Amino acid sequence: MCGFAGYAGEREYDTSVIRKMTDKIRHRGPDSQDAFVEGKVGLGFVRLSIIDLEGGSQPMFNEDKNLVLIFNGELYNFQDIRKELVEAGHVFTTHTDSEILLHGYEEWGKEGLLGRLRGMFAFVIFDRTKKTLFGARDHFGIKPFYYYHKDGTFLFGSEIKSFLAHPDFQKELFEEKLPDFMTFGCIPGAETFFRNVYKLLPGHYFTYEEGRLTVSTYWEPTFDINENQTIESVADKLDGVLEDSVDKHIIADVPVCSFLSSGVDSSYVAYELKDKVDLTTFTIDFVEQKYSEAPHAKELADELGIRNIGRKVSADEYFHDAEKIQYYMDEPLANPSANLLYYIANRCAEDFKVALSGEGADEMFGGYNIYHENISLGNYQKLPKWFRKAVAKAVSPLPKFKGKGFLIRGSKDVEERYIGNSNVFKYEERDSFLKKKYKSRNPLDIAKEFYDKVPDLDDVSKMQYLDFNMWLRQEILLKADKMSMANSLELRVPFMDIEVFQTARTIPAKCKVNDANTKLAFRALADRKFSKKSAERKKLMFPSPLPNWMREDQYYQMIKKEFEGETAAKFFNQKKILALLEEHKEGKVTHSIQIWVVYTFLMWYRAYFINNGDFEKIEADCAR
Repeated sequence: MCGFAGYAGEREYDTSVIRKMTDKIRHRGPDSQDAFVEGKVGLGFVRLSIIDLEGGSQPMFNEDKNLVLIFNGELYNFQDIRKELVEAGHVFTTHTDSEILLHGYEEWGKEGLLGRLRGMFAFVIFDRTKKTLFGARDHFGIKPFYYYHKDGTFLFGSEIKSFLAHPDFQKELFEEKLPDFMTFGCIPGAETFFRNVYKLLPGHYFTYEEGRLTVSTYWEPTFDINENQTIESVADKLDGVLEDSVDKHIIADVPVCSFLSSGVDSSYVAYELKDKVDLTTFTIDFVEQKYSEAPHAKELADELGIRNIGRKVSADEYFHDAEKIQYYMDEPLANPSANLLYYIANRCAEDFKVALSGEGADEMFGGYNIYHENISLGNYQKLPKWFRKAVAKAVSPLPKFKGKGFLIRGSKDVEERYIGNSNVFKYEERDSFLKKKYKSRNPLDIAKEFYDKVPDLDDVSKMQYLDFNMWLRQEILLKADKMSMANSLELRVPFMDIEVFQTARTIPAKCKVNDANTKLAFRALADRKFSKKSAERKKLMFPSPLPNWMREDQYYQMIKKEFEGETAAKFFNQKKILALLEEHKEGKVTHSIQIWVVYTFLMWYRAYFINNGDFEKIEADCAR
């Protein structure tokens, strides 16, 4: 819907400072821009008009203008909350969802308000009398929220790049986070690659008063498995709750479209939308057809009787836009599908302001192929653990052979073998690719914090829980927001809904995976709606020609130039990363993900520390 930025601190500034901050994120809200400055507090807002096109401008005030709001997101139950507040005597001046936050805060306070919200949101409320700030982020982290706190300065906003425009922001690379990035392809937890810049974690809120910042938890995902359920009974429950979620997610005063891949998730969203809106869907396509999901998407679109538009992506644009995409990302993210999301959002935004997508279904319903592992290892893991450990120790030094990985992984409990969907450079070899030795945590210790909270869950649900708290929030939802809003497109994710989660949290493992497939209950529901071929299609994880592109001389040389450059020399063991590239080029092994992690960091560093977040310089770089 929009973006915001703000500050509080020890000095006063005129309106030009907050204007410059919101200028940096104007892509999030090209329709209007406004600001509020009072004393040492500034609040800025850029708007993408979707609900109450004429009356929803921000910063927004309550009746007596004592409270000031800046808000990014959509509240899908705002009409019910508004009715409750009107009955309690509150007077509304707009028809937008934003205003319920002001009156709800007056009526119920912090946690009373947050406990009622259904949607995606990040917001800040300034109390002009008490001189306090209160802000929060949605349950799952669909909408971003960053803050900087140092030497009496408190900055906050939808994107880190807005902080660059504030005179008191001290930009500094948090270099010690490089090992984490090499492992996960992102930075897990609340910290970022900018020192003293943090993410307000999902399900958290903050208060800021007299220079003191307090961060609190209001919600976290918990599982309550009901083993008495069957695949069909779960499908029955999901049928109603998913239709209701899609109904809520299409509330808008502008037309709505959707993304469509070959997978069951986006296919289901399209099915639910087809009779509710005049539906157009958008699909990523490649010249290299063997990687393209477009034929499958077109097949489903024809079956459902909806329009489908493909967006072909070329290697040229993919590589040449890499720095610009990392600029928009704010935090470096090495997931290659981020670039693809950028291009499909770019095409979609030519005709629409709102799109629905299928993010979150895998975490909700057990969709990742790795979740099969507990079944494939099941019988072997019935053997005594001491025996399995001994076998693993014996085979580890041997040359690679079929079954070696099975014997090694089978010797470990899930807590020992699974750190999430992203595990790029293995911990044992990671540091050898870095120029310096950093003090860093073992990735297993990072995962352990989450595993320790759910010791009694089955292995599938443990992996889901970990992915909810890491992969989903750090990668899936990050790229969904940043790549769509880079193109002034609001992306809505109906699977990531608090009411959907209330059903998903009860699903037993037997209704999630078996030895043949994943998301069993959800696929059973999809079987009722459209062809079994589409409902049962295996997850492809955004296939792309990237590994082959990297072997083409033009792009190989582009990467090699960066790997041989001054920045790479500063952070990496150049001999090792160049060897990776050469081995990949020869085609004997595939190192594309490892190469992309290093290349992504170099592009992000160039955007923020060589070109200093100057978008004109970054675009000029990309045009070379």
